[in-house]
Amino acid sequence: MWMLLGQMKKYSVWSFISFLLLSLGCIRASELTFELPDNAKQCFYEDIIQGTKCTLEFQVITGGHYDVDCRLEDPTGGVLYKEMKKQYDSFTFTASSNGTYSFCFSNEFSTFTHKTVYFDFQVGEDPPLFPNENRATALTQMESACVSIHEALKSVIDYQTHFRLREAQGRSRAEDLNSRVAYWSVGEAIILLVVSVGQVFLLKSFFSDKRTTTTRVGS
Repeated sequence: MWMLLGQMKKYSVWSFISFLLLSLGCIRASELTFELPDNAKQCFYEDIIQGTKCTLEFQVITGGHYDVDCRLEDPTGGVLYKEMKKQYDSFTFTASSNGTYSFCFSNEFSTFTHKTVYFDFQVGEDPPLFPNENRATALTQMESACVSIHEALKSVIDYQTHFRLREAQGRSRAEDLNSRVAYWSVGEAIILLVVSVGQVFLLKSFFSDKRTTTTRVGS
């Protein structure tokens, strides 16, 4: 019997862990990384219920000066957020009415370079880990441990996302700098070669024999 209870307890722990991992997988459903061409504009739409708390976070990973225009509008067309040439920002708001909210990223000010943009749009609060988490009585030790692990894993996911974005942006900057150094080195080598050849021909012209012709006048 004790063995059966131990197996049931072990099965309950694994059930909690499985539920924990599944709930974490449903949190970041609105993350996206996309390419934004030059002279282009990309918009996204989300149906939101009144009173829902939302957060928009974005970052430019690659391209140009790593900046983009961002605009957030409510269902009536009112501007909730507008920033020009931002590299990174985060904005939190509460929906004032039911309807479709839109947020757009614009690269129309750029003529040659395209951008890679990441955004995370969170709608509403995370659902409770347990259906009766908000009850008046205290949580059990296992439930409290699961809630703590759940919050810690959410923080780990956020940190991993930010570090991944910083790594991608740093790699892009390093590759861009490496390309510029390579082009500059090739240009310097060509200039040095042209100057060297020019100096050789110039020195050669100084030591070349100048033949003079004489005309003998007979009587």
